[in-house]
Amino acid sequence: MPTETSSSLAMLLLPSNNETQKGKLKVKKLEGRVALVTGAGRGIGRALALKLADEGASVVVNDLDAEPAESVVREIKTRGGRAAVCSGSVTDSGFADRFVGTALDTFGDVHIIVNNAGYTWDAVIQKMTEEQFDAMIDVHLKAPWQILQRASEAIRIKSKDEARAGGEIVRKVVNISSVAGTRGNAGQSNYASAKAAVVGLSRAMSKEWGRYKVAVNTVAFGLIETRLTEATDEKKLIEVEGHAIPVGVPVQDIAATKAAIPFGRGGTPEEAAGAVLLFCLPESDYISGQLIEVTGGL
Repeated sequence: MPTETSSSLAMLLLPSNNETQKGKLKVKKLEGRVALVTGAGRGIGRALALKLADEGASVVVNDLDAEPAESVVREIKTRGGRAAVCSGSVTDSGFADRFVGTALDTFGDVHIIVNNAGYTWDAVIQKMTEEQFDAMIDVHLKAPWQILQRASEAIRIKSKDEARAGGEIVRKVVNISSVAGTRGNAGQSNYASAKAAVVGLSRAMSKEWGRYKVAVNTVAFGLIETRLTEATDEKKLIEVEGHAIPVGVPVQDIAATKAAIPFGRGGTPEEAAGAVLLFCLPESDYISGQLIEVTGGL
């Protein structure tokens, strides 16, 4: 397995490469870092992948479908960044090996992991099947756990190499939760349970990986305007692993939610991604084990 040399460590610890914009120097704060983002072909994940790349990170882009992931990679490269595709379901057997392996084989390291992929499959408890419950646990909790487990050996070895070289590189994990997990939501006992467990996973890992200088945090979203939360009274479906999953929220329900938000609207994918980016930047290096809700004040 490749290890950091003293010179490459120095490159990461020193101020990053700069680019000139309108006569001013812009520091790319994540130059030399390697970021992995699940569910990055659309919505929040896409916005985050672009932000990470714009800050200089090399990004491994995952999406359930190959075309959206490849589109994001093309966009990053067009903007002068570095990126690689790892498409497929995060719940597939062997996905974690393939995902982390793509980062190590292509870019040689793992610095940032964002577990963002997911969807909802709602029903009140008396109508919910075990398959529905298990699907939410698998995609929102087990898949992130598997990715972190697969990355653990590389992180352990590299952090020790860096310490021996006389430096410290703080790696980042951001697990995505939801206010359904922190506060509960009717009709989402499966999703809420998985998203609540994500908070526990993050806090456990912040203690377990602190010795490796890994900061692990959770971001829980409220109403963010994506295809999953589109206001619609039409029946819209997406296909996920052979299942037709309803998406969208009744117009009346969205209106009621927005009325309760002090900002008076849902957040944009770019605003949601910005909150995640905060935990990826060097300014947050000593913040770990924390949960922030991104709700517009709800």
